[in-house]
Amino acid sequence: MKFTQMAKANEIERDWIVIDATDKVFGRIITEVATILRGKNKPYYTPHVDCGDYVVIINASKAKFSGNKLETKNYFTHSGYFGSTKTHKMSDMFENNPEKLYKLSTRGMLPKTTLGKNMLKKLKVYAGSDHPHTAQIKG
Repeated sequence: MKFTQMAKANEIERDWIVIDATDKVFGRIITEVATILRGKNKPYYTPHVDCGDYVVIINASKAKFSGNKLETKNYFTHSGYFGSTKTHKMSDMFENNPEKLYKLSTRGMLPKTTLGKNMLKKLKVYAGSDHPHTAQIKG
């Protein structure tokens, strides 16, 4: 009989993948990144093990948005106190801090556990084309 092999955390080899966001649709980038971070693109994907790769997104401020999401979509934050709901427009977040917007969007597609939190730590986002991870990236 053949059995499905379950990946073990100490046997996983992680790669570094660079994604250039120039003129790509924001949502398509995020779904691709979430798939890579979870490790679903690998043949030995195991749901309870962090088997994904590191992802570096460059030129994050040059992504495109489909429809009119930049003008209409809002993000809400709440501190827990009464009346402390704050609204942030997507266009303001994209102009001021695109790194935070990418991480927030990717976090919504990952598991809501400590495993998902550890997966999100492997995401590195940079607004420009320069990044300090050139030594880790092969070829």
